[in-house]
Amino acid sequence: MHTPLIGISTYLENDVRWGVWQHRAAVLPAGYPRLVQRSGGCAVMLPPDVPERAEAVVSRLDGLVVSGGPDVEPVRYGAAPEPECGPPDRERDDWELALIEAALDRGLPLLGICRGMQLLNVARGGTLVQHLEGHRGGPGVFAHHDVRPVAGTRLARALPEPVSVPTYHHQSLGSLGDGLVPSAYAEDGTVEAVELPGSEHPFVLAVQWHPEEGEDTRVMRALVEAASGAPEPAAAAPSEPQVSRA
Repeated sequence: MHTPLIGISTYLENDVRWGVWQHRAAVLPAGYPRLVQRSGGCAVMLPPDVPERAEAVVSRLDGLVVSGGPDVEPVRYGAAPEPECGPPDRERDDWELALIEAALDRGLPLLGICRGMQLLNVARGGTLVQHLEGHRGGPGVFAHHDVRPVAGTRLARALPEPVSVPTYHHQSLGSLGDGLVPSAYAEDGTVEAVELPGSEHPFVLAVQWHPEEGEDTRVMRALVEAASGAPEPAAAAPSEPQVSRA
């Protein structure tokens, strides 16, 4: 297997400081590239760009990670913003939606993390719940809760048992986007992972939690292995379907 090149979306922040300098900068928490590297991939950071360049960027990658971040603007899924919804980042929404569409068009292995899962759902025509409680700690503090993989799914091949995960989000999936199926649930019934099955898209998976904040490399390793062309392990037998309360 070759070492696959995994692109990770980044974002722009004002007033970033290093040494004597203070500038607007494209940034990304170091946990993301470190997790790619620990999982056997080569990480490359993708700063926001014009959507028209997404196809050219994606064509040079072996896999794509869409990272976590702020709330998706509700107009993207035909809704008005509720009071709890955060301010929009339209430039980032444009860029990451274009990256997702380009990856889906090319059949590029794709992993969405937190916001990345929500954007994947929106890109497939789904909606979001704009606020829920109990899935984050205080400001800047990750909570932990158990998630239960759905047997027979791609996620269950990587995580065959319930696992405690680091989480920080106040939104979740509403109606699921076209073709997406749930592959993990929280104890309260919230959908915690989705995927796109079928041979047309060899690896499309998204999780609501933040694997880059923990020690478990299995989800990212599944992306890296798909990006390297390694065959997937056999799936376990499917369980009874479950219904989200979100």
